[in-house]
Amino acid sequence: MASSSYSETNEHMQTATKEKLYSCEVCGKTFVNHHDVQSHMQTHTGEKTFTQAANDIEHMQRIHTGEKPYSCKICSKAFATNDAVKSHMPTHTGHKPYFCKVCGKAFSLQYSVMRHMRIHTGEKPFSCQVCGKAFADQSNATAHMRTHTGEKPYSCEVCSKAFVDKNKVIRHMRTHTGEKPFPCSVCGKKFTNKAHVKSHMRRHTGEKPYSCEICGKALADKSIVTIHMRTHTGEKPYSCEVCGKTFADKNNVTRHVRTHTGDKPFSCEVCGKAFADQSNVTAHMRTHTGEKSYSCEVCGRAFANKNNLTRHMQTHWRKRLET
Repeated sequence: MASSSYSETNEHMQTATKEKLYSCEVCGKTFVNHHDVQSHMQTHTGEKTFTQAANDIEHMQRIHTGEKPYSCKICSKAFATNDAVKSHMPTHTGHKPYFCKVCGKAFSLQYSVMRHMRIHTGEKPFSCQVCGKAFADQSNATAHMRTHTGEKPYSCEVCSKAFVDKNKVIRHMRTHTGEKPFPCSVCGKKFTNKAHVKSHMRRHTGEKPYSCEICGKALADKSIVTIHMRTHTGEKPYSCEVCGKTFADKNNVTRHVRTHTGDKPFSCEVCGKAFADQSNVTAHMRTHTGEKSYSCEVCGRAFANKNNLTRHMQTHWRKRLET
């Protein structure tokens, strides 16, 4: 009994002083006490304690039943396991004890650091079993698989639109709420998701990191490359359900449909005039501000919108043809 008491006291003292006397025989990682070494060894052997195995069974059962008996005391979000609640809690406290050794970015969870590191290493350990496309994160691979199966398990509570990924539902919901939580640090313009801010920032920096493989044209966004490629292939995969007209870009279909519906969801903040397209609002605003951003390379005359400049340029072309 005395020997056992001494051992426990000794281990407790090592914990207090943070002295690490025990090491893993496989990888050499050091630990404060012998129990931690034993737990760590299971990551090499794959062996699980009775408690861990029981937790796994419990967890698997809840994946199939959808049962979430544990909830966050702050926001009431429900979880399948108590460990998941503990992992969620730092989102409220803001506590981020884990750091990336490359860029110093802080994270609430150690796993998040491991996932983030793949940005630096370029590692993509998860691949699609159908087309072989590789991903840095398992959740992205799972969501991608649904593009093959057609499964869309997540839906919007407002309009019932279905999605392959839960994050896409969250982003979509902002089209109903009008929420734009991501502002541009340069001009203050707000966006519904972080990726749009990143893409928008290139307007300020002039950066065009993507290029067309056929003509070499440089572009600011990867999605624009895909759309641009259709100018070479002639592909127009999107069609109007009313008149059947086809388009290379999904956004062009959305804008075109408004010619049938008469819908004008964008309005001027100054005079209230309504428009079918946001770009028309931007151009119209210049009638109030007097701004003329487009100028003729031949005579220097300035215009408020690009279409007026194009029409003006035709007067120079006609003069050249006449001479």
